[in-house]
Amino acid sequence: QVQLVESGGGLVQAGGSLRLSCAASGRAFSSYAVGWFRQAPGKEREFVARIGWNDGMTYYADSVKGRFTISRDNAASTVYLQMNNLKTEDTAVYYCAVDFGTWIRRTHISDYDYWGQGTQVTVSS
Repeated sequence: QVQLVESGGGLVQAGGSLRLSCAASGRAFSSYAVGWFRQAPGKEREFVARIGWNDGMTYYADSVKGRFTISRDNAASTVYLQMNNLKTEDTAVYYCAVDFGTWIRRTHISDYDYWGQGTQVTVSS
C-alpha cells in the first residue's frame, strides 16, 4: 500500500507560481511512477504530468507543457509539481497518484492505483 498527501495549493493571481508537493509513505518510493491529475468544478479529472520511477522520464499534458515541471526526490519520498505562469483555467483540485506500470504515457485514471486527497489551486484574474 501507498499513502499520499498533497500540499502547497492556494490562491494565486494569473501569471504567478505555486509548487505542489506529494509526500508518499508505505511501499518503497523508488519502485513506482507518480502522476499529477486535476479536476475542475463540473469537469472530469484529467491528466497533468507524470514522472517515471527510476529514470526521471517525464510526460506532460499539452495544456501545461512549458509551464509546469514535475520532479521527484526519492530520498525525501516526495514528488513536486512546479507550476509557473498560471492561468485561470488551471484552477482545480490537484491530485497525485501512484502507478506501478512502466510506460511513460500512462495517462488514464484507471492506470493509477493509489490517490491522495487533493489540494485546491485557485488562480484569479
